[in-house]
Parts: sequence; C-alpha cells; structure tokens
Amino acid sequence: MNEKLDLQNKESESKGFKRPSKDFYLSFLILGVILFVLGLIVGQNFVLPFGVNPERKITITGEKTPANIKVNFSPFWEAWDSVTKNYLEPGKVDPQKLLYGAISGMVGAVGDPYTVFLDPNENKDFNSELEGTYQGVGIQLGFRDSKLVIIAPLDGTPAKNAGVRPGDVILGIDDKDTSNLTLPEAVKLIRGEPGTKVKLLLKREGRAEPLEVNLERSTIKVPSVVFENKGNGIALIKLSRFGESTKSEWDKAVNDIINGGFKKMILDVRNNPGGQLDVAEYIVSEFVVNGTVVVQQETSGGQKISKKSEREGRLQNVDTIVLINKGSASASEIVAGALRDLKRFKLIGETSFGKGTVQAVNELPDGSALHITTTKWLTPNDTWVNGSGLKPDIEVKFTEEDFKTNKDPQLQKALELIK
Repeated sequence: MNEKLDLQNKESESKGFKRPSKDFYLSFLILGVILFVLGLIVGQNFVLPFGVNPERKITITGEKTPANIKVNFSPFWEAWDSVTKNYLEPGKVDPQKLLYGAISGMVGAVGDPYTVFLDPNENKDFNSELEGTYQGVGIQLGFRDSKLVIIAPLDGTPAKNAGVRPGDVILGIDDKDTSNLTLPEAVKLIRGEPGTKVKLLLKREGRAEPLEVNLERSTIKVPSVVFENKGNGIALIKLSRFGESTKSEWDKAVNDIINGGFKKMILDVRNNPGGQLDVAEYIVSEFVVNGTVVVQQETSGGQKISKKSEREGRLQNVDTIVLINKGSASASEIVAGALRDLKRFKLIGETSFGKGTVQAVNELPDGSALHITTTKWLTPNDTWVNGSGLKPDIEVKFTEEDFKTNKDPQLQKALELIK
C-alpha cells in the first residue's frame, strides 16, 4: 500500500502538480480528529456548549438502553430542552428532580395505584415505616374506587387518638385536593417534622358533611407484635404490620404462648395494612404441618405458584379466632384467609380492605425504588379478595357509643366465643 502511494505522488509531480507539504497533512488529520470527537459527543446525547443556548450543558451518565425497546424519545428530549431553556426561573430547574418526575409519570401511566416510584427520601421513609419508626400522624393509606382512603390508624398515634377511622376518605390535605394525588405524593404531604401540624378533610360513611381533623405530627414507634394474657388460658396477639423484625417478635410471642400453656388464642390483624409476603407465609406456617400450601400467586398468564410452609407449626393445636376490619389489608388478609381455609378458624369483625396483589420491590443504585405489581395472590382455596375483601363469619361493627366509651365489641365477641 505504501508503495502505491509513492508511485501516485511521483506521477503527480511529473505532470506539474506541487506535492502538498507535511503541514497540510497535519492540519487535515487534526480536522478529522475534531469531527470524529464531535460525532461521538452528539451520538452520546450531550448538549454542546455552543449554539442556540451556550450556557446549557447536560452530561448523561450510566446510560443503559435495553436492546429490545424501540421508543421514539424525541418528544421527551424536546420537552426537557424546552423546560430547561425556557422556564422563567432557571435556577429552580433541578435535572435530578426532572428525572425522578419523569420516572414517576411513566410509572403512574400504568394506572395501578400500587405500582409506584419512590425517590431516595420516599424510599427511606417507606422502609422506616415498615420497621415501625417514622415521623407523621400514624395512618396507612391506600386507594379504593380511585379514592384516597385511610386503611388504618395505628394504635397510640395522633390519628388514632383524634378519632380517625379505617375507611375514611381523604378529600383534602392542608386544603390541597387529593383527587389527582399519587400514593407517594399523599404520604409526603402528611409526613413531617414532629410538632408541626397537618389538616385532613375526611368523608366518613354515615356522615353527610365532611369532617375536618387537625393533627400534630410526632415520631411514631409501633411494635409489630404485642402479646397479652387475657386470662382463662386465652392469649391475645396483636399484629400491626409484617416487617423485617416481625418474625423475631412473633417467635417471642409464640414462646410465651407455649411456655404459658395457652390452648386458646385470639389473633388480631385489625388495622394491619400488610407488609412483606414472606412474613405472612411465616405466620400462617405456625399453624399447619410442613409442606402445606399457605398462599398462591397467579401471574398475568394465569400460571399459579403455590407457596408452601417450610417447617412444622408450633401452634397447630391452639384453637384460634381471627379479628379483622376495614383496616386489614394485603398480608393480613393473606393470614386471615389462609387460616380460615386451612384451619376453619372463625373471622370476627368487619369486611377487610381487599388488596389482592403483590408488589415486587426493585431497589435502584441511587437509593430510589420501584414497586411493581407482578402477581395476584389467592387463598389456598383460590379466593381472590381484590376489591371485595374477606367477609367475616360473624360481623360485629362499632357503634358511635363504642367509639365514645372506648369499648371493643369485636374483641368482646371473640372472648365470648372462644371460652
């Protein structure tokens, strides 16, 4: 190849052409390198530091585009460009917040209130709440018929002490309408520093006018398992959530039952909004033989996955009644439904919340997380509670007088039946 180039150069000189200098070739090489680098920059979605808006420069890091996804992102980048370039107060435009907002909008477009994106702060708060320690007013939120509702007020919290009830619909939070809020947005508005206040506008069943409740935020600390000796050989276990510490707390309560010689028990999952699926499976397994199907999951394609107990239950011979109400959701419904199917235990109280889906949690590298609905869950006898809840075998409702005098007719009924 070098020999051919030499021959061509000699031929050109013989015809009167002047051979280009070395400086000419060097300049040409430099120009080629510059064009190559500029091509790489444009190809990597950089905004050049010159042109229409020289002060803007965006660096995209960690980009990973799935090979099987074919979506035209031009409208997105045009919108991004327009916002960052034209917004009145450019100093308030935070690229990270724009990114999180875009992800939230994408996830929200699915149309499922339990498929959500949590930014790092929201995810930290979620995990703290699951462990029973956070700052707020002590309520668990959910959606029913596209309305933001209180699943449960937690015992000993500002919400519970103020008379907030399961099933109350939240119309407003500090005068902000809730009709278009996502779950994380509503949680963020209600949470806050201890000592600060939040106002909720509630719609309550049986009440014509909305109810306004002013709550002072505090640090919420709630154990997930509480054991109580009710006398006459009857144990009461109150389960308030299904978190990381619940298994060890449950084991301690079960040891108290065994060591105390209790043969009868009331399991209270009222106002329990749920939590981790594996913890619910662990609780149900305490009452059955090893290898028993305790819950089923069903995929979008209709495939059923049976989850079986992996140990011998220590409470197989303990007669049990389960208390449920409107605040019993998700994992607490798994436990109540399974114990009725497998052990014929009676459910006393009110119809449960009715959340029959399972969310997989994808923790992202920056501390944010995606909660994505992946399967339905079914009781061992194929019951899907979504939207309808578990109906109690014996319905017992609170009256206004019960609330005023702090009576518990549901627990009282269970004590009468289990003697």
